[in-house]
Amino acid sequence: MKTILMGALAALALTAAMPTAAHGGATKAAPESKPAAAPADKNGVRTVELTVTSKGFEPANVQVKAGHPVRLVVTRKTDKTCATELILEDLGVNQPLPLDTPVTVEFTPSETGTLRYACAMDHISGIVTVQ
Repeated sequence: MKTILMGALAALALTAAMPTAAHGGATKAAPESKPAAAPADKNGVRTVELTVTSKGFEPANVQVKAGHPVRLVVTRKTDKTCATELILEDLGVNQPLPLDTPVTVEFTPSETGTLRYACAMDHISGIVTVQ
């Protein structure tokens, strides 16, 4: 799977500052699913709402455009999951996901391809498809 090397790591912003945990576990492929409809831009930023449920990250595949800022707003809605953290390995992000608390991660993808995100155990994952 082609991953994106993010040229604008300086644009990375985490609004829920919390301690990080170690990344571990076996590597698994992201779930096969159709991309969700691309959300509308607001003030030039593409905001994508992700929810962690007992089924995993929903939606598990979202579409964005290269060169446009992206804001992932992730809310964990269940305790019955290993997805208590969001790992974006290509960006060096290891963000805790407290229960029922939206967490925001912002970045600007510089080229087309895919960016994989996962739980800390790497059992639950999803993809940002950059067009």
